[in-house]
Amino acid sequence: MIKLVEICEILNASKGLKRRYTLREIYVNPEHVVSLRAATAYKQKLAENAMPKDLDSRQEFTRLMLNRGQSGLEVVVVGAPEVIENKLRIRGVLHG
Repeated sequence: MIKLVEICEILNASKGLKRRYTLREIYVNPEHVVSLRAATAYKQKLAENAMPKDLDSRQEFTRLMLNRGQSGLEVVVVGAPEVIENKLRIRGVLHG
């Protein structure tokens, strides 16, 4: 299992369904990773100050697709795809 930091989207109903984001640690089994791709929309949200204040303005984000049997789970984590790939120690073909 590999520890990553996930971006979680929260709708704030008291402020007119305004979206805000928080961070939380998740553990991912590298064998269940199907694909990695850049999550460029989150870079824009960071520029708009919608993300947690403790993130550096140069930060990049990756969308992970995880295999859950007959369905998939998609999560966005902190880090460029190359960095996440290195953390997961994926070499060559992704599983899935």
